[in-house]
Order: sequence, then C-alpha cells, then structure tokens
Amino acid sequence: MRNGVKGAVIGTVCALMLGGAGYGAYNVLTTLSGGGTSGHAGVRTGPPSGSEVAEAAKGFFAAWEKGDAATAASYTNYPQAAQELLTAYAGAAHIGTVRVTPGTAAGTRVPFTVRATVSYGGRSRPLSYRSTLTVVRGETSHRPLVDWRPSVVHPRLRPGDTLTTGESAAPPIEAVDRDGTVLTKEKYPSLGPILDQLRERYGDKAGGTAGVELAIRHGGGDADTPLLTLAEGIPGRVRTTLSASAQAAAETAVQKYAESSVVAVKPSTGEVLAVANHRADGFDAAFLGALAPGSTMKIISAATLIDTGLTTANGPAPCPPSAVWQSQTFHNLTGLAPDEHATLAESFARSCNTAFVKFADSVKADSLTREAEQRFGLGGDWKVGVPSFDGRVPASGGPDTAADLIGQGQVQMNPLNMASVTATAATGTFRQPVLVPLSLDGREPARARGLSPSTVQQLRAMMSRTAHSGTAAGVMAGLGGDIGAKTGSAEVDGQAKSNSWFTGYRGDVAAAAMAQDGGHGIDAAGPIVATVLRNAD
Repeated sequence: MRNGVKGAVIGTVCALMLGGAGYGAYNVLTTLSGGGTSGHAGVRTGPPSGSEVAEAAKGFFAAWEKGDAATAASYTNYPQAAQELLTAYAGAAHIGTVRVTPGTAAGTRVPFTVRATVSYGGRSRPLSYRSTLTVVRGETSHRPLVDWRPSVVHPRLRPGDTLTTGESAAPPIEAVDRDGTVLTKEKYPSLGPILDQLRERYGDKAGGTAGVELAIRHGGGDADTPLLTLAEGIPGRVRTTLSASAQAAAETAVQKYAESSVVAVKPSTGEVLAVANHRADGFDAAFLGALAPGSTMKIISAATLIDTGLTTANGPAPCPPSAVWQSQTFHNLTGLAPDEHATLAESFARSCNTAFVKFADSVKADSLTREAEQRFGLGGDWKVGVPSFDGRVPASGGPDTAADLIGQGQVQMNPLNMASVTATAATGTFRQPVLVPLSLDGREPARARGLSPSTVQQLRAMMSRTAHSGTAAGVMAGLGGDIGAKTGSAEVDGQAKSNSWFTGYRGDVAAAAMAQDGGHGIDAAGPIVATVLRNAD
C-alpha cells in the first residue's frame, strides 16, 4: 500500500471514530496500527484496560453533556435503547446544562456525579445525583463500550422506564393515618411506593390540584415516581387505615433483617395497620409477593382437616420420622422427635410436617383450595386500595397435594395474605384487608363464608398452644393478653437457607412477616412480628 493511501484510510477512520461511528471502525484502526492483545491480529479481547475504560466513559460523558443522544448511544452496547432514553432525557424530561463529573474508576466501573437543570414552563430547578457505569468489550466490535442499562442515566430507572417533566399525572396528596397523623416517605420509607399508588388512584378524588414535576414514567403501568418538583401543587387529603405507631414499629423491625416484609391488620375490621419492606430491589413483597409460606400454611390445612371431618384438634395426627407420598419422602425439622400418638394440636404446635403429609391420602384434590377460597377469602380479587396479590392455593393434585399441606408445592402467599388468614382464624370472619376506606371510591370487598365457631375455637387453641409452649414460645414470650402464633420456613431451590415465615395475633392485631433466606420462622420473621404486636394498638 502506498503511504498516501494508507494515511488517507487512517485519517478517514479517525474521523469516523471521533464522530461515534459504527463498531467496524475500531477494528480497522487497530488492524492498521498493529494494535490488539491476543486472538486474531488486530482484535482486542479480554476485559477493557484502564485506558479503554477512561476512553469509553469520556466519550459517552462528553456526548451526553452536549445533548447528542445518538453519539452518546454509540458508546454503548445497546445504542437503540440508549438513544431513546437519552433523547427523552433532553426532550420530554427537559433536562439541560448537563455536567458529568467522573470519580475514580474501580476496574471497569466508573462512578460519576450529574449536575443539570430542569426547565419547564418558565420554571427551572437544579438536579443533582450520583450513578455508576460499567465498561465492557463489545461482543462483535471488540470496542470498549458502556454496558447499557437505564440506571446509568439515573439510578432509580429500571428497564422500560423513561423520564418526563410536566404537569403531574395526579395532584399531590397528604396521606394521614387513622388518627390524622401525616404519613411521609421520609419518615416511613416503606410507604414510598404505596403513597405513590394512593396518589395515582385517589389524587383526583381528594380535592388537590396538580403541580409540575420531573418524574419516572414506568413501563409496566405503575404510578409515576416523582423525582423533582418544579411547582408545588395543592395536596388533597387521603385518610388511610394505617396506625403511625404500628407503622413506626414495623419500619424499625424490618430494618434488622435483609429482604424482609411485614403486614399488620385489625381482625375486627380488616383494616391494615402497618406495611413495611426492607429489600434491596424496592419491591413491595408485603402486598405483591408470591412465595411458598411454609408451615404457616398449616393454619389453613388444620382448618381443612377439621372442616372435612378427618380429625379434630384433640384427634389423632401421628408424627412419624418420615412420610412418603407418591414416591416423594418428607421429613421433619432436625431434632424433632417422632410421636406416633400425637394429636393434631400437638403436631401443629411442634410444626410436624409428616403429620400433615399423612393426611394427603384422605384430602381431596380441591379440599384445600375450597377451604382457602371459601373460608379464608384467598384469591378473591381483594380491593385493598392499592395493588395486591391475594394468595393462590391451586387444586394441584399429584405429588403437590402433600407439599401444599405444609406450605410448599404450588401454594403462594405474602405477609398480607397470612395476616388476613390469622385474622380469620382468630375471629371466624373473613374481612377483606383494606388500606383506605371502601367508601372513598365505592369499592366492593371480596367475601367468604368464614369459619364455624367450633373450628375457630380449635384453631385459636392450637395457635395459643404454639405461642405459649410450641415452636413460637421463645419469640412470643413476654407478650401479654390473648395471643396465638404459627411458625414457618419454606425451602427454596438454590438458597442456602430457607425463607423465614411467622404469623401471630395479640388481642385485635394480627401480623405476618417473611424474610427471604432468613432461616427458620423464629430466626427473622418471628422477631419482626413480635415487635409489631408489642407496639401496635
């Protein structure tokens, strides 16, 4: 190749590179200049070097600051998705005067701070936040590229989200508890997503007027998440059933255990007194979770055995060391002594799995489902006031019949469901949980038959025994008054420890908690419930 031709080619490639051109340009340049580390000549492989990380981040930041979405996106491994969000950043979100200050890189990760201005309708507000990006090597281009994800643009963005600035989708609200105490996400962090949902659903019914704000618009149809207010709206007032004191106790309790959630309800009314989550992903598992509830399910299973005439609280429920159902062998917790002469109350209080599995031969495929739906109201399309998963006890049959009886198999619950189950067991009446009064928007609650007085008496006696001398005794110790409880743990494939479950009542308060990977019921969920019961009224 003549020198002039070679120089012209390299110059053209450099111009394309600086303009954020396609993936092929990098390979041509490294081939001509003799770059590369291994593999085919001129092709770089392996993790990006420190200089490559700095180069990719610098190019991305520079284009972002200029509002050049196309060029900034070309420095990422998913340019189309990146360009769409970066275009919305400057366009629909009206964010300008962007200044990005990178921090010290740690390997391929680069922390940075964004300072910008949001301007809309003659109003402007400063915006500042921190985020992080990671540089990877392109799979086909081998270029150092920003590993694209929405959180690069803002740490609270998730796939499918975008940013928008304008008049808020719903007027702001001032949510208050049952006694008029104002509830804020600053004081009660777990309520953040719930307050957003209440605003979306009831903002236009509460008498407020909309403001102007920068917000995250979620792709899944969830309520917008406000990020910055440019003009205050006039909030409307929404009264909830929550108790500020119970909520404070719930917030404190879940903070001690990772991936935990709790709900407390008032059995006499179905009113939700507290809901709290402590999760890395911010998911409202307390209301929307769908996980196997472990042995807390034995409340429903015991009621099924009683209501179908298979046994009674004082009737036989032998606890052998193991039980086999359709070639699947079930065991008890380590250290639980077998008792071939145990009653249902004894096996319930000791949480004997095999005692319940032994009834799988006698329980009809849909008996557990009918009990859950018709007596406890589960799966009944609850109108809580915000979105909720309302429990699932399918008529699974086969190998899952035995597993369902001990809260494994295909049974799915969350703390809201189990708090309601406990409330029904304590009173005999299913009262659908509510977070805001039904009268606010004329909602019709789900209904169920409830339990007979005899079944209630037996369930209360078994739960009281569990709380005083059974598996829950250590956790419930010191709680006075009328108390009852049930422990649970649910094994999950791939987890080193089981999920911890616990539910209980004290007077006119029922609460249930779950901690993923939390161990036995008394290890994590139990202390959470005990704290709430001790402080709720």
